[in-house]
Amino acid sequence: MNAKSPVGVTRRLAELAGTGHNQFFAACGLGLLAATCGVGLIACAAWLISAAALQPHLVTLGVAIVGVRAFAIGKATLRYVERLVSHDAAFRMLARIRARFIAALEPLSPGALPMFRRGDLLDRMAADVDALQDLPLRVLQPAVVAIGVGVMSVGLVAALLPGAAVALLSTLVIAGVAIPVVTAWANRRAEAMQSAARAELTASVVTLLRSRRELVAYGAAAEQLEAAGAQDAELTRIARRAAIATGFGAGIWTLCAGAAVWAALALGTRAVRDGTLTGVALAVIVLIPLAAFEALQALPAATLAHTRAHRSGTRVLELLATPAPVPEPSAHCPLPPSPWPVTLRDAGAHWPGGDPGNEGAISGIDLDLWPGRSVAVVGASGAGKSTLAAMLVRFIDLDTGTFRLGTTDVSRLWGDDVRRVVGLCGQDAHLFDSTLRENLRLARPECDDATLLRALDQARLTDWVTRLPSGLDTHLGEGGITASEGERRRIALARALLAEFPVIVFDEPTANLDPPTAEALARDLLAATSDRATVLITHRLTALDAVDEIIVIDNGRVSERGTHAELVCAGGIYTGLRRAAFRPGPTDGSDDG
Repeated sequence: MNAKSPVGVTRRLAELAGTGHNQFFAACGLGLLAATCGVGLIACAAWLISAAALQPHLVTLGVAIVGVRAFAIGKATLRYVERLVSHDAAFRMLARIRARFIAALEPLSPGALPMFRRGDLLDRMAADVDALQDLPLRVLQPAVVAIGVGVMSVGLVAALLPGAAVALLSTLVIAGVAIPVVTAWANRRAEAMQSAARAELTASVVTLLRSRRELVAYGAAAEQLEAAGAQDAELTRIARRAAIATGFGAGIWTLCAGAAVWAALALGTRAVRDGTLTGVALAVIVLIPLAAFEALQALPAATLAHTRAHRSGTRVLELLATPAPVPEPSAHCPLPPSPWPVTLRDAGAHWPGGDPGNEGAISGIDLDLWPGRSVAVVGASGAGKSTLAAMLVRFIDLDTGTFRLGTTDVSRLWGDDVRRVVGLCGQDAHLFDSTLRENLRLARPECDDATLLRALDQARLTDWVTRLPSGLDTHLGEGGITASEGERRRIALARALLAEFPVIVFDEPTANLDPPTAEALARDLLAATSDRATVLITHRLTALDAVDEIIVIDNGRVSERGTHAELVCAGGIYTGLRRAAFRPGPTDGSDDG
């Protein structure tokens, strides 16, 4: 079976939803019983009104009167219970699928997630997952109820007048099969375009919100807003086209319902004249089509919901099928005993979606780390420094060579176990829209305030914290906007220190900082981690006299290595990088060389 076919997608989503099928079947049964009560109500009411016109004895009408009351109460009660059961089943299904979706994001982050735009990823996680509730609620259950009621109605009419049953069956087939098929065909392309357009609009809105300062500062906000407005207008146009097709189908459905009633009336009137049908039964066969078509009323919308759910399900399954950049071992191998020296030999790696020969890929890397040893990795932008950092924390896998933690190859260890030993403090470490305390406790949720203050002191933030209006309870705002760039970097450093990683990798911790702040921060983090194995990845050549070894990467390979003094005397690439870094600018004649 084609995995991307509607049946294949539905089957795969049902597997993802896990348990809960019995609840769905119960909801279908309740819906069918409620619709059956609707047919019974129409039939009994028609018989009762027609029979009462003949003024029989009241006892003759007693059963019909009780039937009308019973069917009316039963329809309302069963419909209410059915809604409770079906929506509970749908929401439980969504919760399971959303949990699996989020769980699937973890092994993809951050190595494989750049293949998806942030807005598109948000659209898949929110709109596409939410659209999957339409499968049980607006597609499968209405179809089951419509088939059941259609068969029952045709059978009941056939028992009274076979000719009217044939007419009813014909109109039901047109309204329940032909119209939904045509509507689905007309909407398929529109829904595909609508899903893509919605994802593009979401991505644009996310980009607008994230880059609002730069857009306003450079006067480009109006242009970007206009572009987003054009995308919204295109999405509206596509949605309008889909709505026109759906409305056309609903109009044809109404014509079919009217045709079924008129056909039953014409054939029934002739049968009454011929004496083969009573007048009371005529009212029954004329009104039963109304109840039958009421059950079919949701089918045109169901085809639209099915097309949308299929498209959304395909996008969800596409992400779930994305292979993790670092496959986990099938069998769990425990961490070796501490200490955990890190050894790289002829290691090479590249980011998923890229090419091993492209910018940022690395190869032939040798590295030795042990407690108390610090190594700086420097090089031009795009040389592969961040790729090395991602490889050390197992965000991406090795292409070549070996990576050992102690005596164990990391390919035999779970990624979470590796990251309990090797931690990353990245240049874009995120601060959450919460308090300083909660941002720090991300590393160690159980630690007390004294431990937090000790880490802040190691990061040289004690004076800053004492000036805060609420101390550790100060709200940092989105992305830590209330703190300066240097303070945000030091908060990230304090959080990394709290995690107590035996091996810690600092990826561009001094980026975008002024030289004095960068120099102070680099020396502080090296002093705070002097008892650990430390990798300082940077393009800012400050405080490197304090590290044990400097590795210079050029075009993804090690070109030089040694101490600061040795590399300065060698007069190679490192010396050239220092000259470029400390070349006096037009307004700055200083040189800290």
